[in-house]
Amino acid sequence: MLELVDVKVKYGQVQALHGLNLAVREGELVTILGSNGAGKTTTLMAISGLTPLSSGEIRFEGRRLDTLRSHQVVGLGITQVPEGRRIFGPLTVAENLALGAFTRRQDRPAVAKRLKWVYDLFPRLFERQAQMAGTLSGGEQQMLAIGRALMSEPRLLLLDEPSLGLAPLLVRSIFQTIRAINQSGVTIVLVEQNARAALKLADRAYVLEVGRLVMSGPAADLLYDPRIQVAYLGGAPGEAKEAGPLNRQAPAGGLTV
Repeated sequence: MLELVDVKVKYGQVQALHGLNLAVREGELVTILGSNGAGKTTTLMAISGLTPLSSGEIRFEGRRLDTLRSHQVVGLGITQVPEGRRIFGPLTVAENLALGAFTRRQDRPAVAKRLKWVYDLFPRLFERQAQMAGTLSGGEQQMLAIGRALMSEPRLLLLDEPSLGLAPLLVRSIFQTIRAINQSGVTIVLVEQNARAALKLADRAYVLEVGRLVMSGPAADLLYDPRIQVAYLGGAPGEAKEAGPLNRQAPAGGLTV
């Protein structure tokens, strides 16, 4: 469904992505892991058409995305929930959701049906629909950011750090909702700081370090890989010495580096 081929991105003289190759199949939930500055958000921004490539190609169902503007990418069925939510604070919950349906606005019955689905998914938003979005709690704002993205009826949803700044109870709720969205047929690419939760949720995972792909494979295999445990899950230092750095060949489990 989605393919990144030798994607390179520069910010001035700084190389943010170094020839990234990545693929997502229809219906999958794929997570991208990495520390701050690894290039995770840059990857999502490149897919969305918000960050230009210096070279390489991004294809969606065989069609080049990197030659399109961001609103054209949305029109193809790709929507991003940005890090930090970026809701429209001075507008109501209902107005934020209506803006999410901007590309579908001519089909009012479909928009109304979609709105009901979002309210069913997030009952709190239905309760707060007349409330100014800027007065919502952090968890409610994240629900709104996801709900707004879903209003465009995406086939591919890009989620950037959805659990950032949320209490553990809300994090569990958000991840349950992400699973439900994926099970409804929406393909998801998830960038997430909570590596353990992301790997438990995902089908496959990619690991980035300073703009380079260093490991990929089934999420269940990476969850128990000693190098991933040490780097992202709080594993024991002895395991790191035994397993070696992330950019070496994985011993087993179908992993690639």
